[in-house]
Amino acid sequence: MDYAIPREALWRTSSRITVAAHLFGILANILMLIWLLHYREGLDLDSSNPYRVFNVHPFLMFFGFIFLIGEALMAYKTVAAARQVQKYVHMFLNLSALVLGIVGIHATFKFHDKMNILDMYSLHSWIGIGTFCLFILQWLFGFSLFVFPKASAVTRARLSHWHVLGGRTLLYMAICAALTGLMQKFTFMQLTNNRESYLINFLALAILLFGITVDLSVSLGRYTSHN
Repeated sequence: MDYAIPREALWRTSSRITVAAHLFGILANILMLIWLLHYREGLDLDSSNPYRVFNVHPFLMFFGFIFLIGEALMAYKTVAAARQVQKYVHMFLNLSALVLGIVGIHATFKFHDKMNILDMYSLHSWIGIGTFCLFILQWLFGFSLFVFPKASAVTRARLSHWHVLGGRTLLYMAICAALTGLMQKFTFMQLTNNRESYLINFLALAILLFGITVDLSVSLGRYTSHN
């Protein structure tokens, strides 16, 4: 007796999870903007107010980095186009995440300079900069393997699974950096039982659930791909 789950059932489940991932991502972006604009004075990289400069960091590291990485991972399911088009969308989203991530990291170093704070002293910063450096290597590896100069079909087939695994791992590392960053900020602000503290907690949960649902979508998508 064959107990295998039909591919169509896996596809439907994967599609529902993909929708949930988009919803959690959108929710996290909304909560992030409410927090930064309503509770934290807004965001402006060129502001004379150092806290507004800093606020560029959490926004770009989620929307500009984590969210775009997640969308890039799901591009092969969400972009209704030929496989080659999906590949270039995937590459462009990751490149956009890389560029916006650089700006986001620049914002926190600029804030530290303004406030005379030591750089790279926390676990959050270690995880974050390590993740970002590995992401750059992952992007360069993927570009050279699949785009230019482009490896042989055999090599691409052999290494593509490692490329996907690397992307999923980096997404979780980025989420770990985001959650430790929110915890660190929460501690510095010494918030107690109030609306802002609940908002930050719900934001952290939305980011975590975004990562989990993206990973589930990608995992099931590997079993349902017709390409």
